[in-house]
Amino acid sequence: MERIYFDNAATTSLDPVVLDAMLPYMTEKFGNPSSIYSYGRETRLGIENARKSVAKILNAHPGEIFFTSGGTESSNTAINAAVNDLGCKHIISSPIEHHATLHTVEYLHHHRGVGLSFVKILPSGHIDMDHLRELLQNAGGKCLVTLMHANNEIGNLLDLNAVGTLCKEFDAIFHSDTVQTVGHYPFDLRNTPVHFITGAGHKFHGPKGVGILYINENVKINPYIQGGSQERNMRAGTENLYGIIGFAKALELATEHQAEHSAYINDLRLYMAAELEKNIPGVTFNGDLKGRSLYTVLNVSFPKSEKSEMILFNLDINGICASGGSACTSGASAGSHVIRAINSNPNQIAVRFSFSKNNTRTEVDRVIAKLKELI
Repeated sequence: MERIYFDNAATTSLDPVVLDAMLPYMTEKFGNPSSIYSYGRETRLGIENARKSVAKILNAHPGEIFFTSGGTESSNTAINAAVNDLGCKHIISSPIEHHATLHTVEYLHHHRGVGLSFVKILPSGHIDMDHLRELLQNAGGKCLVTLMHANNEIGNLLDLNAVGTLCKEFDAIFHSDTVQTVGHYPFDLRNTPVHFITGAGHKFHGPKGVGILYINENVKINPYIQGGSQERNMRAGTENLYGIIGFAKALELATEHQAEHSAYINDLRLYMAAELEKNIPGVTFNGDLKGRSLYTVLNVSFPKSEKSEMILFNLDINGICASGGSACTSGASAGSHVIRAINSNPNQIAVRFSFSKNNTRTEVDRVIAKLKELI
């Protein structure tokens, strides 16, 4: 059975060109970057060239880019630093953040006594900017605002500049989880009012287990992981050498083909939405499908029935990879916290389909045909 992979927001396949760039650093260029002899100097140069490449693409200074193990570590580092080092006594977040953010801010609230507020979510899935302003006005102390650039389940896009400008007005620290957008959208960090952003290589056809944390040059924090002096004393531990090389190469390729790939993928997404509306009675979409939305993500609500409750299981049996997010599911799972926040209708079953440059209309047609059988 030929597999159809429509879960690219979870992870993407490794681009063969990226693997080719990584392979020399897995074999002959294997030196420890902290070593002073030639093998070490060679790999140190590889890391620093990767850093310069990433910084150039994001329009940041190389000294603002730190390599990590991925988005979770990057977000944890930024959020904890805002409290521990930057004097933030209150955190403003949203109920639809990734758990890497939600669980971190809830931990700090419950175990460290840090104030915590959640901004309201509009029915469209966007944050209520008027409520955010109100929360900042009433915080009563230095604030951290942590809001994701694109929601990983429904795809809604945040206006980074608008939120950053508002944070600036209230002297708040702004962290944005940009894991779903680095490698998919152009960034201009020199001209974006944000203190921290994050990235993960496996979201844009790079390797798993490697990410970045951007720390604005005007922000001074202490390391989150203690140990050696790697990453300019900011992130201890021997560097993920070939992962870093792969991250930079994947970002270069993604940037080079950004306009072409984004148009192609968005066309696939909208084509599938139209075909679903045409062929599946009662289908609706979560988030701002035709507005400010991530071009890779389509979150669909199917009318609840005995058949649709088993939809992910049945898609899997038929070789189709997608992910769930139901507001109310049978069994132990409480479903998606994101869907519950915007759509508490217990008579709908949510499924996220997410696309990459490798997907085709033929695959969409096959999935639609299978859904017509299953529902």
